[in-house]
Amino acid sequence: MKKQLIAVAIAASFVGATTQVQAAGFQLAESSATGLGRAFAGEAAMADNPAVQGRNPAMLSYLEGRQISAGAIYVMPDVDATGRVSLASPLLPQPITMNADALDVADNAAVPNFYYSNQLNDSWTWGLALNSNYGLSTELPAAHAASIFGNKTAITTVELNTNIAYRIDERFTVGAGLRGVYGDGEIGASVPGWIEGVRAIPGLPAEVTSRLPAAGTELKHLEGDDFGYGWQVGASWQINANHRLGIAYHSHVELDLDGQARGLVYTGGTAEVEGYLPLELPAFAELASYHQLTDNWAMHASINWTDWSVFNKLVAYFPGEQKPVGGLESDLVKEENFKDNWRFALGTSYQLNNAWLLRAGVALDKTAVDDEYRTITIPDTDRLWFSVGAGYAPSKNLTVDLGLTYIHAHGDAPINETQELMGLAQVAFQGDASGHVWLAGLQVTYKM
Repeated sequence: MKKQLIAVAIAASFVGATTQVQAAGFQLAESSATGLGRAFAGEAAMADNPAVQGRNPAMLSYLEGRQISAGAIYVMPDVDATGRVSLASPLLPQPITMNADALDVADNAAVPNFYYSNQLNDSWTWGLALNSNYGLSTELPAAHAASIFGNKTAITTVELNTNIAYRIDERFTVGAGLRGVYGDGEIGASVPGWIEGVRAIPGLPAEVTSRLPAAGTELKHLEGDDFGYGWQVGASWQINANHRLGIAYHSHVELDLDGQARGLVYTGGTAEVEGYLPLELPAFAELASYHQLTDNWAMHASINWTDWSVFNKLVAYFPGEQKPVGGLESDLVKEENFKDNWRFALGTSYQLNNAWLLRAGVALDKTAVDDEYRTITIPDTDRLWFSVGAGYAPSKNLTVDLGLTYIHAHGDAPINETQELMGLAQVAFQGDASGHVWLAGLQVTYKM
């Protein structure tokens, strides 16, 4: 069952704004530090290094010989979730409201990558890519006022894909690839510290106070992994020597996140039950262009679409003989009501001299959820990207790329969500998620 939340784990708990601030939903956009320097504008039409196959396998046809590119992007989020938690119950003389602010809740993380390309002949080029498209690590103290909504979330994914590109003629190339995605995740929720104050309210029956768990007690803990498959296709059109278009499509990937669940909500304690959650990682596509305006100056642009409307709700299933508390066969974990989203990016590059190439870019990444459906687990909102970068070539075979990006979450993201506490009360969180992210990347490419 815990797997259910691996999906959410990609951004789960209201502290999960880390990933959401980077890209809509729980995507990671950080395919290479080369693209980072231009806000990933024009990626499906670029031919810098083997990292191009992460966006459009057809662009492998533009790479000569054998090339290796490896790097990492370091993510430094500063995300705040500010709001209040209220507790309402027929057992209480009046609702209780308390502060639930959590500042700087998202962890720093590195997103590594590795790419290889091999030009087999004038027509065929083969490539291999290893990177991550989803990831998150957040944690709150076990007794935090909002820990009932999620106090620990971690997700690690690794995508390995092999690609082949074919040059039809001087103008057209096509490419395709197979994708394998492995995911491992963990999520947990615990009893907030204010439970001790509730226990001390005068007049509560002893049979009620005896049922209240101690602060910090594990309400739920879920973790597990799975492996899924997908594919990608792409094409490019070299309109003339100075202008090029690229288009790419990545299929959805279906995962059945198998694992174990425990905690008071599911098993009443430390015992575990088996469960799985069907999760569809959405398909996405990109239309990109590259324009060489002068000998030294180029512009590039992208329009990206992601099929987030498939992420409607999360339902966990329990096929084993041992069932959760109440004998559930399935459980509606979360309704998300996502919608398809769009991303628009514009970038530029300038060849300063034979050794230095300068980059810059801006992007608008639209949210995948309306205000009325935003949840604590995924507080998605619009994001603005501002990027700069540079490439340094100390020799004809070696290139070092640097990229730096500032991402600003556009305004506060209102959140209104409720949850039941052990059948005794309704807990509500009302507040906003806000913040920004710094991304710094390094990419090294060697031509053999």
